[in-house]
Amino acid sequence: MRFRATIENVSTFYRIVQAIEKLQKKCVVKFTETEMHIICASDINEGGIQVWSQVKVPSLFADYRIQSNANNQITLSLSSEALLTTLRSACSPSSGSSTISNGEVVMKLAKKNDQAVLSFEISGSSRNGRRIRVVQDVRIEVMKPQDVDRLAEPMCPEPDVHILLPPLSKLRTVIDRLKTQSDIIGIRANKAGRLQLCVGTDSVKTDVCWTGLSNPTMLNDVGSQDPLSTQVSGGDNTEHMYGVLISIKSFLKFLNSYVVSTTTIACICQNHCMILYVYVGEVADAGGVLTFYIPMIVDDGP
Repeated sequence: MRFRATIENVSTFYRIVQAIEKLQKKCVVKFTETEMHIICASDINEGGIQVWSQVKVPSLFADYRIQSNANNQITLSLSSEALLTTLRSACSPSSGSSTISNGEVVMKLAKKNDQAVLSFEISGSSRNGRRIRVVQDVRIEVMKPQDVDRLAEPMCPEPDVHILLPPLSKLRTVIDRLKTQSDIIGIRANKAGRLQLCVGTDSVKTDVCWTGLSNPTMLNDVGSQDPLSTQVSGGDNTEHMYGVLISIKSFLKFLNSYVVSTTTIACICQNHCMILYVYVGEVADAGGVLTFYIPMIVDDGP
């Protein structure tokens, strides 16, 4: 089993892991010949939220070499917090806290003291021009093929509506204010570009609405990692609102992906779940997409 790659786009890799780390402290990273997948599928997550991301190798890496007996696929379980810390130290001074500039970052599979690690060799220049080489290791567990086979994306019905979300940073500001009112948020949308966020208690109810949003047609709905076309969905009864109740904490954790998002599509499966596609880069030439699954919450209130 061999793996080695030069990380060309450290800042994007860092932002992807930054979004993941807010959700779960341990994640699965799967490398194939053409893609890197980062998966959070544990039941311990708040509200049952899952992430299945897929990033094209050329978007992040150069000199990419992988070899294994499992169809040249390597699947690792590791600490997302440790990976984030390592990538932060490898970021350029303009995009992170690193003191190393003009650097090269090589990531490779290694074994040290009988412990499998993902080793990061960071080389470059210090602020005073001195050459620096730093090696940081992230402890990993190489997953067995039978355990990898048990990983499967959630089964979801055909979404009732798809809508292009406003910028996630703006949504995050709104949800931060709404979270003091309730633990549950209702999210509704229609095929006429209307999005509605609803929270309420016995004494107060708040609705926030956006209009004029786009309703893209999904080429391959559930489980797709490249789901967007440029068409606008039509059909009968475009004003009908489809909705789902979800954990506001889960939604806030998803909104941490604003650090990497350019375009985000929400797909609502009425009274079942919400699927969110966060694109890495512009849609036309997106280098990958993070797919979030947030299940419905049953409101037992009056």
